[in-house]
Amino acid sequence: MKNTKAQTVTKTLADLYRAIDRQYVVTVSFLKEEKDDTGKKTGRLVETVRSLEPYDIRTTRDGHIVLKAMDRATGESRTVRLDRVLSYTCHRIAFVIDRPEATTPAGHVIVVRSAAQVIARELGRDYLPRTAVTRTETALAA
Repeated sequence: MKNTKAQTVTKTLADLYRAIDRQYVVTVSFLKEEKDDTGKKTGRLVETVRSLEPYDIRTTRDGHIVLKAMDRATGESRTVRLDRVLSYTCHRIAFVIDRPEATTPAGHVIVVRSAAQVIARELGRDYLPRTAVTRTETALAA
């Protein structure tokens, strides 16, 4: 397994993007928040190992880089923060799990036909305001 502390974030991201492009399985050892019996997060981090089929890498509004992937053991979607990844191994094993289609909040399937549409969607998700801004709202001027 590759130890993420022994390499740069750029190298880790390059390996994970390559696994996504080639549709290879990645075994990841990472820290996740422990939950109590009621399902509440306890704030304590525990190490876990999962075999994942990665399909996306994103940034959150908090500035964290996350890996979105399907868990091979459960078939469920998982999100892993990259700063919590301890080590990983990229395998030459093909994907077998169908991942759910991307949908809008209204439940409509998102159809993307070009790389430009993907870029526009990402920029819109990350940088556009959630509410419409009009020229009469001077309180927003900097």
